[in-house]
Amino acid sequence: MEHRHLGRSGLKISELTYGNWITHGGQVEADAATACVRAALDAGITTFDTADGYAEGRAEQVLGKALAGERRGGIEIFTKVYWPTGPGVNDRGLSSKHVRESIEGSLRRLGVDYVDLYQAHRYDYETPLEETMEAFAGIVRAGQALYIGVSEWRAEEIRAAKVLADELRVPLVSNQPQYSALYRVPEAEVIPTCRELGISQVVFSPVAQGVLTGKYRPGQPVPEGSRATDTKGGGADFISRWMKDDVLERVQQLQPIAADLGLSMAALALAWVLQEENVAAAIIGASRPEQVADNAAASGVRLDDDVKARIDEVLAPVALTDPALTRSPDPRP
Repeated sequence: MEHRHLGRSGLKISELTYGNWITHGGQVEADAATACVRAALDAGITTFDTADGYAEGRAEQVLGKALAGERRGGIEIFTKVYWPTGPGVNDRGLSSKHVRESIEGSLRRLGVDYVDLYQAHRYDYETPLEETMEAFAGIVRAGQALYIGVSEWRAEEIRAAKVLADELRVPLVSNQPQYSALYRVPEAEVIPTCRELGISQVVFSPVAQGVLTGKYRPGQPVPEGSRATDTKGGGADFISRWMKDDVLERVQQLQPIAADLGLSMAALALAWVLQEENVAAAIIGASRPEQVADNAAASGVRLDDDVKARIDEVLAPVALTDPALTRSPDPRP
């Protein structure tokens, strides 16, 4: 497993990072989730990503129990704040109150004294950015988080946050966007801005919610137990944009490319994402341990330019590229 620097910081993270959105505390039982975490550790993955909003906090609890006993200095734990964690009007967003209370809850559920990276899960249009950044700075100064990051922020929002972070002398080192060979939205504005500012991408859905594995075939029923059948955790809603025959037909055309390289379709999709130098890590998820081992094969793979061009050519008619798709829920009219 290869490691990369997170932004311009000294922190190195595994270029494949294990994430537990949807799966832990929801789609996958605790024992299976623990087995997947153990498989990740066995594969050399040292970095783990979660959020307080995943499965109403249960995902953090499951991850914390699965990592219990591991040497804290040998792993990196990321979590996030923004989405509702309770019924109160202040149990959401990026106000100072919610941020400070949320880090306490996350540390308790994870069973740790600090997280390596604390991320703003979305941009909060109802809270002044200065208030949010002051709250994050306080958490860093208290030793509850070492670095800070954001997720799915626009380029101009990231730039404004970086100005404040520098003034407050806290390390803003990452953005977590959706990014894959099918969803290339960050390439137009977010990645160039972050490259300039010394901020890395830690990307989610690098396999497009499993679509790029090729297991979903045009005109055929979705496999039982797949993410496309997960109505409880939200997986079915998220994957629906890709469950179209024109997309699925294009994905099937990648099979020969993967076969020529001796890679699974999943590993090919991950290797494609990792060709972008601004990407520090691609987040993988799993419901079975063998999926982790398969994904781990992507680490260290370097695609020739002509191979990447072939992939891009196949997917170009169905890939999303519009930078306007990067946005947070904005309650303002």
